Amino acid sequence: MEEPPVLDTLAQEEINQFEDAAGTDPAVLFAAAYKSFAGPVQGYLTARGVDDPEAVTQDVFLAFYPRIDGLTGGLQGAKSLIFSIAHARMVDHYRRLERRPRLTPYDPGEDARTSPSAEDHAVELTAGAAAMLEGLPDEHQEVLALRIVADLSIDQVAAIMGKSTGAIKQLQRRALHNLKAQTLTRNQANHE
Repeated sequence: MEEPPVLDTLAQEEINQFEDAAGTDPAVLFAAAYKSFAGPVQGYLTARGVDDPEAVTQDVFLAFYPRIDGLTGGLQGAKSLIFSIAHARMVDHYRRLERRPRLTPYDPGEDARTSPSAEDHAVELTAGAAAMLEGLPDEHQEVLALRIVADLSIDQVAAIMGKSTGAIKQLQRRALHNLKAQTLTRNQANHE
């Protein structure tokens, strides 16, 4: 039994255009190749699982255009070249995927970390400073909070507290001395 004739995928008009312009006008050759092979190239890239087959198809034809001058074999030669470029782009795509880190969505139910968050840590630090100042007289707490926690200058603290700069310096020195003594007492109690 005789096999049915296989229809050529290339329209005879494109074949004739390509053959007539061979070696003369690269734009005509490119247009004929694009009309004939853009759809099949995109279909090939889609079937092979490339993420953005339309963009890769455009890359294939951009890589094909500078090679038109050295092209031999007519439209069939162009087809071979275009699909070899498409295959190379597909291989490049999968190589990039292999080197790319695997991303997974965050699931809080599967988060096994036991360390506190940065927000919890900041709250603990603030609470720790307040706890350290607790046993000091009110003026000592105020001067240390303004000088150390709020990071104000001695002149600014003096203006806020209504005292002279010398009085603020003396008050700060006494507050730090009391804080040191209180901290040493707490540390000794914790180690016993």
